[in-house]
Amino acid sequence: MGAVLTLGVTASGAAMAQSMVVRSAGPSAAQYPAGKKLPANTKVVLKASDKVTVLDKAGTRVLSGPGTFTLDGTVKRDQTQSTQIASLLSTGGPATRSRTGAVRGAPAKVAPASPRSPSLWFIDADYAGKFCVAEPARLMFWRAKVGAEMNTKIVSATGASSDIVWKANAANRLWPLAEVPVVSGTSYTLTGSDGKARKIDLIVLPSVPTEVDELAGTLIENGCESQLGLLVETMAAAGQDANSSGDR
Repeated sequence: MGAVLTLGVTASGAAMAQSMVVRSAGPSAAQYPAGKKLPANTKVVLKASDKVTVLDKAGTRVLSGPGTFTLDGTVKRDQTQSTQIASLLSTGGPATRSRTGAVRGAPAKVAPASPRSPSLWFIDADYAGKFCVAEPARLMFWRAKVGAEMNTKIVSATGASSDIVWKANAANRLWPLAEVPVVSGTSYTLTGSDGKARKIDLIVLPSVPTEVDELAGTLIENGCESQLGLLVETMAAAGQDANSSGDR
């Protein structure tokens, strides 16, 4: 069974949660670096041109300066939202696609520019960079364009290789463990039908944090930027008007 993140609320319940800075830019970036934990009820004071993205169990918010923002961290989410988030973040499988959003005192939802992996733990076949692995034995590839057959060749830094054959309309394929073992810290090259080579570096996590803020910190610490982006996008869809308030 895959692990499921603890979202900390029932369908009608509410709880207080600390926040995690996941992105920061502007004059106050050094004060609010990525990975910084902010306890509930923290006041974030921003200057002009500041933009700080924070994540907690309630969702994500993009705070734009100048201004002072109180992070009350109250979690308010119905059962459907909780189930969708838990499913997407579970190491056991995919979930319903989410939409992205950002707020400056209130959330605004925007459709994603392009399809993204339906699970935090699926490797996008078009991706290059570091990827954090939750369960090596269940590691899965995903592709956005499923209409045609496709062949992807995978070669590890040790020379082990295998072909991944995608049938038309198939979105997922298992990592070929028998031919190419998953080894933490090892680089792999993926070459698709377009002939482009993409290098990925796998980092096998010893354990998966059960709180979203701790998971974000783990992704930041290991440089798994694509997964961090997907986590931020997913949690943004769960943002509520009451989650962030600017003190004017």
